[in-house]
Amino acid sequence: MKLSEAEKTELRAAAYSAKLRDDFIQLGKNRINPFLVNGQVDMDKLLTFLDEYNAFFGRRRKPFSKMIDKDMRL
Repeated sequence: MKLSEAEKTELRAAAYSAKLRDDFIQLGKNRINPFLVNGQVDMDKLLTFLDEYNAFFGRRRKPFSKMIDKDMRL
């Protein structure tokens, strides 16, 4: 898809906009991570999210299988 000259000019103007830059800085400051609790990742929240995400797409949860670590190498 090619941009017209008017669209290119509009994008350039937006790129130099101080207001838009300030808006994105404010968005970054207000961002929260729903999986962090007291600076640590809450695994229960993360696993709940992943289970619900998989359920949304119709995937079933796989049963837990214990890892056998007799000879693990990197």
